[in-house]
Amino acid sequence: MEEEVKEQGTQTEGRDEIKEPEKPLDKLTAPELREIAKQIPGVEGVHAMKKEQLLEIIKKHRGIDDKAPKKVEKATVKELKNKIAQFKAEKGEARKAKDKRRTEILRRRINRLKKQTRKLARA
Repeated sequence: MEEEVKEQGTQTEGRDEIKEPEKPLDKLTAPELREIAKQIPGVEGVHAMKKEQLLEIIKKHRGIDDKAPKKVEKATVKELKNKIAQFKAEKGEARKAKDKRRTEILRRRINRLKKQTRKLARA
């Protein structure tokens, strides 16, 4: 019996050493965030805070910049069609030069741009 207890003791010790990778802050629950916020010096009233407030305090303490990235402007249908025309001209030149690789690349780009124009037309 003593051997079983010793084996169990060594097994639990091994479990403590293995740490799971830390989840992103946004995925943590409010109670988990409260535990982290309690460890930050100068923070009071943690139990009354909501998840958004806790995230804000923790990110500020850790120096995490949480600003949204700038939005990329979408091209208009007219601009996309001009690009398609340009690529078609390049594709014709590549065919004359018998450059199969370049022809295939341009074909795929044209196809992608056509899909984008259809998407914009639906929106």
